[in-house]
Amino acid sequence: MSIAVQTKKLTKYYRSGFWMRRTLALQDLDLSVQAGEVFGFVGPNGAGKTTTLKILAGLHEPSSGEAFLFSHPVSSLDAKRTLGFLPERPYFYVHLSPRELLHFYGQLYDMPKQLRNNRIEELLERMQMRWVGDVPMKKFSKGMLQRIGLCQTILHDPKLLILDEPMSGLDPLGRALVRDLILDEKEKGKTVFFSSHVLSDVESICSRVALLVKGSLRSVGTISSLLKEGTSYSECLIRLSGVFPLDCEFRKIGEEQYRFQILSDSLDHAVDTIRSKGGSIIEVRPIRQSLEELLVEEVQRDRVNPEKMGVWV
Repeated sequence: MSIAVQTKKLTKYYRSGFWMRRTLALQDLDLSVQAGEVFGFVGPNGAGKTTTLKILAGLHEPSSGEAFLFSHPVSSLDAKRTLGFLPERPYFYVHLSPRELLHFYGQLYDMPKQLRNNRIEELLERMQMRWVGDVPMKKFSKGMLQRIGLCQTILHDPKLLILDEPMSGLDPLGRALVRDLILDEKEKGKTVFFSSHVLSDVESICSRVALLVKGSLRSVGTISSLLKEGTSYSECLIRLSGVFPLDCEFRKIGEEQYRFQILSDSLDHAVDTIRSKGGSIIEVRPIRQSLEELLVEEVQRDRVNPEKMGVWV
């Protein structure tokens, strides 16, 4: 399988302040995204996600290291032709209507007029925006502008989509539309690389995920490989007549029925105790660690063991 996005020792410093001292934003990022996968890029604010995506889009130059899109250097025209990019805060000429804006971008992409017309109507329908297709965008909410930004991103049918916080500002309906759009693009064989703070969406649609903290890649892999499935807590439903025999919080949910959570390491002892009291086990369900919990763990570990990242050097 070909590689859609690849970075090698990608590092970025910014200069700021009166003395123009360097701030390290990204350090030695080695990352590969396979063609045809949906890849999630997560981390706290200031982790370096947007910096990475802007380098891949050719908007920022790295201080050192290399980045490639389909084996082409990100600065090359060949790389840019493969790309559709949505920034975190898209800005448009708001005196234009969505149709006028998309026709403008379609002409930049050198799309034939009939193809451009058909594609614009298809995308406005897809994002449920045809009803405001001729309304000036200065009247739009942030979420509506985000939807138009997505239309602009995929207008020219690129092989690779790089989306910076595509769920930002969207209501539940808008988020569902974006999730469906990403999955539809994957079905067409496209590659989607996106950052998001809506981690439940990342878990539900991503093939793989990378976790970035203070500019450093902490982990990368499939959701199942990153999350500790069944290793922390288990939820149990039991039937027992008599006094609940375990020293843990529980809920009585019916006649002689109790539900409780317990450390998985203590599960065998709990089962033996319940059975010794004449009870029976109805259900045992492992509670998988969430992506949000994994992110919090990494950030807290970083606070305990701070590294020299994101500071003046």
